[in-house]
Amino acid sequence: MVEYQDETRAAYDGIVELYASMFADRLETQPFARAMVGIFAELVRGTGNLRAADVGCGPGHLTAMLHDLGLNAFGLDLSPAMVDHARRAHPALRFDEARMEALPVEDRALGGVLAHYSMIHTPPGELPALLAEQVRVLAPGGLLLVSFFATEGPEPVRFDHKVTPAYSWPVDRFAELLAGAGLVTVARLLHDPASERGFLDAHLLARLQ
Repeated sequence: MVEYQDETRAAYDGIVELYASMFADRLETQPFARAMVGIFAELVRGTGNLRAADVGCGPGHLTAMLHDLGLNAFGLDLSPAMVDHARRAHPALRFDEARMEALPVEDRALGGVLAHYSMIHTPPGELPALLAEQVRVLAPGGLLLVSFFATEGPEPVRFDHKVTPAYSWPVDRFAELLAGAGLVTVARLLHDPASERGFLDAHLLARLQ
């Protein structure tokens, strides 16, 4: 676990400005993803618990979007350089360095967790433990929105992501992992890719019972 995290941290530390310039306004051209984030925010508001974590927040653009959608949102990221950029870009919001499997959040504290393509670098065998950590910080009725690259085969597929190695997942397999963590999938969206990789884009919205 430590080795892949070290590689991921170093890879993202090295491309902060380029990554931010490419993705800061990315959702303006991704209506499906933008819609799912909006639905997530609306349902989190409906729980009455407005606290939400953007885990793997990168340069902080989605944390800011969640804030604009009425949530008390904060960002967490493995990369200290990304956190530094997010703090400079969005000085009114909170950003902290953190690992997704060890969140600096108390138990059952959040109305929502957003994981927008931030679990893709996690090896398949370690994903259940990571999901369990997201569940730990969610209050009953809290929402998790996870987005990832989807494959139509039966098993996760490792591929050469432009930043660092990543995995695409069969949607049903990922939904099974959510169920195993105690989450009920309430919506799923699968659509044509927005990049040249050819994987489908998948979004699963799940609620903690």
